[in-house]
Amino acid sequence: MNGTQWVIEEAISAMGEVLRPDPPETEITGGSSQNVWRMVGLIASIAIIALSIFVLARTLNKIDMGELRAAFQRTRLEQFLMAGGFTAVSYVALTGYDALALRHLRANIPFSITALGSFTSYAISFTLGFPLVTGGAVRFWTYARAGLSAGKVASLTIIAGITFWLGMGTVLGLGMISQAEAIADLNQFKVDLNITIGLGVLAVVFAYLIFVSRNRRRVRWQKFRLELPGLPVTLGQMLLGAIDVCAGAAALFVLLPPEHGMAFLTFAAVYVFAVMLGIASHAPGGIGIFEATMLKAIPNASTSALLASLLMFRMVYYVAPFILALALLGANEISRRWQGLRSAMDETEE
Repeated sequence: MNGTQWVIEEAISAMGEVLRPDPPETEITGGSSQNVWRMVGLIASIAIIALSIFVLARTLNKIDMGELRAAFQRTRLEQFLMAGGFTAVSYVALTGYDALALRHLRANIPFSITALGSFTSYAISFTLGFPLVTGGAVRFWTYARAGLSAGKVASLTIIAGITFWLGMGTVLGLGMISQAEAIADLNQFKVDLNITIGLGVLAVVFAYLIFVSRNRRRVRWQKFRLELPGLPVTLGQMLLGAIDVCAGAAALFVLLPPEHGMAFLTFAAVYVFAVMLGIASHAPGGIGIFEATMLKAIPNASTSALLASLLMFRMVYYVAPFILALALLGANEISRRWQGLRSAMDETEE
C-alpha cells in the first residue's frame, strides 16, 4: 500500500472522531444520483480540457517567437518583485486558512507548524493537482507529528477548502456586479445577465452565512458529519479568501503588458473565472485551461506579450513556491532525523 492510499484510508477510518453525529443536522444523501453527477462532472471536465486545448493550439499558432522573447525582455525587475510580493501575500493568507480551521477544531498547534503545513500543502497541490489527495497527504505528514489525528486533518482540509470558495465567490460576485459593463465586453453577455450572475453568486454566499449563524451547523455526507465554523470564523474565512484571491490576481496583473487596459476589479473577476475553469478541469494547476481562458479574455494586449506574462506568472506563483515547499519539507525531515539521532546518542552516553 502506498503512502497516499494509507493516508486516505486512515482519514476515512478516523473521520468518526471529529465528524460526530449530533441531530438536528443537514443531510446530503447519495445513491444512484451521485453516479450520475460524477459522470456529468467527468464529461464536463473532458469538454473543458478539449475546448481549452483547441483554443490554446489555435492561439499558439499565431505566436511570433521573436515577439515572445521581446516581451520577456521588456518585463522590468520591479514587475517581478511586485509579483513576488503579491505571491507572498497570497500564501500568507493561505496559512490563515489552516489557522482558522485549527482554531475551530480546538487544536493547539504552534503557528510555525501551521505555516509549514499550510504553505507546503498548497504549493504542492497547486502544482500537482488533486488537492484533496496531495494537499491532504502533506498536511497529514506535517500535522500528525504535532498530535493531530487523521480525522481532524480531513476536517481541516474541508474547512480550508470552504474558505477558498468563499473568497472566490465574494470576489467574483462583486466583480460581476460592479464591473458588469466592462465584463460584458469580454464575455459578450448582456450587462443585466452579468449583474444577475453576480447577485446569484453573492446570494449563495449570503445563504451560507445565514446557515452558519444558526446554533446547529452540522452537515452529513453519507457516514461523515462535520460541524461548520460559526459566523465570526466564517467572516474571517471570507476576508482571508478575498485577500488570497486578490493577491493572486495582482501577482499576474502587475506582469501584464501595459496595453491591457483593464481595471483591477474587472481583471480579478476574469481571473477567478479562469481559476474556476482550471479547477473544474482537474488539470494540475489548471495548466492550459487557465492560460487559454486568459488569452481569450484580454483582447487588447498582443498574444505574445500576454503569453509571456502568463508564463512568468506561472513561474512566480506556482513553480517557485513548489520548489521552496519541497526544500522546506526536506529540511524539516533532515532536522527531525538529526534531532532523533542526537537524542539517541545522548541516551547512549548516559
